[in-house]
Amino acid sequence: MARIIGGIACSHTPTIGFALDTNKQHDPVWQPIFESFGPVRQWLQDKQPDVLLFIYNDHVTSFFFDHYSAFALGIGDSYAVADEGGGPRDLPPVGGHPGLSRHIGHSLMADEFDMSFFQDKPLDHGCFSPLSMLCPHDSGWPAPIVPLQIGVLQFPIPTARRCYRLGQALRRAIESYPEDLSVAIVATGGLSHQVHGERAGFNNTAWDERFLDLFENDPVRLSEMTQAEYAALGGLEGAEVIMWLVMRGALSASVRKLHQTYYLPSMTGIATALYENLASPAMAGEVVRHRAHVATQLEGAEALAGTYPFSLETSQRAYRINRYLHDMILPEHRRLFLADQEASFEAAGLSEQERELLRRRDWRGLIHYGVIFFMLEKLGAVLGVSNLHIYAAMRGETLEAFQRTRNAPGALYSVAGKDTPAPAWDNAAASH
Repeated sequence: MARIIGGIACSHTPTIGFALDTNKQHDPVWQPIFESFGPVRQWLQDKQPDVLLFIYNDHVTSFFFDHYSAFALGIGDSYAVADEGGGPRDLPPVGGHPGLSRHIGHSLMADEFDMSFFQDKPLDHGCFSPLSMLCPHDSGWPAPIVPLQIGVLQFPIPTARRCYRLGQALRRAIESYPEDLSVAIVATGGLSHQVHGERAGFNNTAWDERFLDLFENDPVRLSEMTQAEYAALGGLEGAEVIMWLVMRGALSASVRKLHQTYYLPSMTGIATALYENLASPAMAGEVVRHRAHVATQLEGAEALAGTYPFSLETSQRAYRINRYLHDMILPEHRRLFLADQEASFEAAGLSEQERELLRRRDWRGLIHYGVIFFMLEKLGAVLGVSNLHIYAAMRGETLEAFQRTRNAPGALYSVAGKDTPAPAWDNAAASH
């Protein structure tokens, strides 16, 4: 079973990445930052965790306000470095651990945390600024990560208590994963700072010190604070330290602090802290009960013939072809597909199996492969194929046979819009 070996807390200010990239190790202004990360870096090298679970917030880079989630879990194979305006940092992509990510996702949803899930999104300085200081990376990263993005920029945001409870649920999720993995949890952000408005530049060293003490010894008290209280004491952006409570909730009630530093060079109170998890190993009975709890909602669905729930496993495995079909919403993608489908397949990097399924318009085979129906619907709209034609094909029936099972046998439709010529199967449209 997987186990949590410790927790790391650190700031994620871009100051850290800037100092590293510009070789400021011996500059007196920047040297304390490197020294503060040294013991944590050494602990990671000594312990060699199999996975780092990385709790961070995106800075409106990969997650914009057209869709902003409270809790977003990465389930991808790898994560590139985001371009935050001046080009990405010169760092290699970091690998993911899809198996553990998916298990955590299932577990958290079973515990009624309404998660969103992401793939194919680059990570910004919220992740890579501290990660690049924590781990050597000249020849690749030493361990994969599971990124957990917390939406703390657009209010309402999760409460401190909710974050703490998320950590408790995270512990159940990790400890019930069947593979023997050692996991270190890294919580990033803070400490006190504010970067907007007339209060920009606000810091509160006394509060930072008290927060670090309470975080170690009385995290429940921190979990009861409001966002306004965090903002008053540590600046509005400094309230992102509620993300630390996710890590603290995942550890034992009592922890052993192995390291702690604090430095305020400019805008943000920069802290690093390292905590050894003192939790006893999970008992077999509780793990069995939790796994059964996670499986409850879909238990029995596998017996429903011809039914294929679109799971995280399916989404991650068939992401490329679903992405290709989703892009049918883009006019230029539709035009290339209709003009030269082989060229569009090549541009998307589809496998030969995926290409052949699309060439044959194998609607049932596409579902079996892992394509969600609503992507077939988009393809049908581009091709001039009605939804009913697709339904019939999935059932292995002729359109006429399938229509005889409907209350209105003559009802044919599709999601095609104004750019699509009137379909031949629509008698009313054809007559005009």
